[in-house]
Amino acid sequence: MSGKTKKATFNLPSDVLAELNKAMVEGAAPSKNALVERALVKELDELRRRARKARWEEGARDPLLLKDISEIEVAFRSADAETAGSMD
Repeated sequence: MSGKTKKATFNLPSDVLAELNKAMVEGAAPSKNALVERALVKELDELRRRARKARWEEGARDPLLLKDISEIEVAFRSADAETAGSMD
């Protein structure tokens, strides 16, 4: 995700900053910026994963979507059976 960067300023609790400094001393990342970026990317990925899961769960309760899926399964049943038979 690295590329062109832009300076940003954030206020963090002093205990978080102390942990960040400790992690740097222990060699957790090449720089504080790298560690903060890695943490943010991980958190943002998790937020996207949760949003995607919520959309799937919403879809699982949508009668129109479930009907469409059922119709597609019926329409492709014979094609799937034909393909499965040719895989021997």
